[in-house]
Amino acid sequence: MEQFAEPRGTRWALGLEYDGNGFCGWQRQLDQDSVQGVVEAALSQVAQCPISVVVAGRTDTGVHALCQVVHFDSPVVRRPEAWVRGANTALPAGVALRWARVVPDSFHARFSATARRYRYVILNRREKSALWRNHTAWIYSPLDVEAMQAAAQTLLGTHDFSAFRASACQAKSPVRNLCQLRVVRRGDLIAVDAEANGFLHHMVRNLVGVLIAIGKADRPVDWAAEVLASRDRCQAGVTAPPGGLYFVAPRYPAEFGLPVDAVDAGFLTGD
Repeated sequence: MEQFAEPRGTRWALGLEYDGNGFCGWQRQLDQDSVQGVVEAALSQVAQCPISVVVAGRTDTGVHALCQVVHFDSPVVRRPEAWVRGANTALPAGVALRWARVVPDSFHARFSATARRYRYVILNRREKSALWRNHTAWIYSPLDVEAMQAAAQTLLGTHDFSAFRASACQAKSPVRNLCQLRVVRRGDLIAVDAEANGFLHHMVRNLVGVLIAIGKADRPVDWAAEVLASRDRCQAGVTAPPGGLYFVAPRYPAEFGLPVDAVDAGFLTGD
């Protein structure tokens, strides 16, 4: 490998994308393929020694990522392109590194993030799709996007989101600041964009499940606010399937200089 000016012990941040199909999720699991497992194996091959990474936000089985961010402390000297090209050679087709940057020791992929962004994509048409089947949620009943958007606005702000957290959620507090929840349509595709300082387990999929029920006119617009106020997960209805969910990117302070704000998820709805 080519040598690089940075010393051993340098902290690196990496941006990667992945297709969640075929993986048990991000977190390493015994006897199951995980995104973390294949990423660490590929980086360890480049470093020729074990590498462990810390992730910005764990994703569940079948959930995708456009710009997931991890960090690790390198025991060897490598150039940025060596990490990216070397790891991509070893990674399976569904996972790819996009960039590598040296960061200060104060950087932490998870705790330095000020916000996280997700996009949920719905295919809304009568016929199923051969191409989108593993990358959207197919809803064949017509959805009223205006009603969904109106309901979404009632959920913005800092709230106790207990009604939208999974029973297995290990977060110490259910309070989150949801600063964006936007519903837009482009042809047969509907995107739900969510941004918050953090998300509870299954929170985005549970939010989308409520919005879908409202879009189908199974529930009125004000039901979303009622569910939120109840703080009762049993009131929130169905969890939307994982295939339509994309971790877009985290946000970090500008001082770290990471290219996460350049990620554009517009292609997912044809924008």
